[in-house]
Amino acid sequence: MKKNILIIGGGPAGLEAAASLKHSGNNIILIEKSHQLGGHLARWDRLFPDGIRAREVLDKMIASLDGVNYFTDTDIAQINILDRSYSVILSNGISVLADAVLMATGFDLFDARKKEEYGYGIYDQVITNADLEDWFRTREDSRIDHPKRIGFVHCVGSRDEKSGCRACSKVCCATAVKQACEIKAEFPDAQVYCFYMDLRMFGKHYEDLYLKAQKEYGIRFIRGRVSEVAEQIDKTLQVKAEDTLSSKPLKVTLDLLVLMSGIRPSQNLEPVRKALQLAKDDDGFINERDAVYELQKTSMPGLFVAGAVTGPKTLPDTLAEARAAALQILSYLADNDKKPAK
Repeated sequence: MKKNILIIGGGPAGLEAAASLKHSGNNIILIEKSHQLGGHLARWDRLFPDGIRAREVLDKMIASLDGVNYFTDTDIAQINILDRSYSVILSNGISVLADAVLMATGFDLFDARKKEEYGYGIYDQVITNADLEDWFRTREDSRIDHPKRIGFVHCVGSRDEKSGCRACSKVCCATAVKQACEIKAEFPDAQVYCFYMDLRMFGKHYEDLYLKAQKEYGIRFIRGRVSEVAEQIDKTLQVKAEDTLSSKPLKVTLDLLVLMSGIRPSQNLEPVRKALQLAKDDDGFINERDAVYELQKTSMPGLFVAGAVTGPKTLPDTLAEARAAALQILSYLADNDKKPAK
């Protein structure tokens, strides 16, 4: 018999899992809370380290959904645990008796307004990584007008206990270096600074991107946290920091400051998490069954996870987890068929 597999989230993890499951002979139902598929990938312009267009990747993923039932502008209205399934009522009025559920709700970006000392939402010339990526994609942002001095602040809302997240967001360093190179290419006469704690360029060709930023683009990397940002009379920004390598205070005047907002748990998932009594870790992400062998399983039978729902992930990591989750779901359904009914 065909089984019903419900995928919550239409970002990269949900799309890849749906594509991996569509030939299994089961009914795949994918829901996405926003008006379009793709999650954060739909807002991104280019991807590190090679500059691949995000839209090209997303178009391929959406094209692979052929044969999958999906709904946008749809959320979970109610979910209940049954013996071997989940009774789910969707916000569009459709009811689903799901034999397996995959949570792939992605992440939220840290709200940079919470770091008041950086001035986001207060000073016009302070933007976030998402704002800059929007500009690369659309060229529509009046705040970006031929800046001559540009700064990037790493780890905004990450590795910061006061902000409620001790963890590294994994992608911020590479994104900052990528964006620094891109904006330098757009404005070749600009001086570009990166203020970092330590650079975590761990992936394939990431270190090459960092070296390229220094050698080809002349990006200046300053090890040290920014302590204060103030707007001056001419609307430029005075940034105070400490260069921890030289142990000296530093003041820089900038025309544009970009805050690298980190990855935080998706608040959209919280009602579902509470309804299913799923545990979360200290940073608010869903706990896997274990951190080594059963990464895609949860403490609840038939309930699986993939992507940034359990913590910060790169896009390749997310896609790999989605494929692994698809295999785990099929294995679970097959094993469940062999068990006698209660």
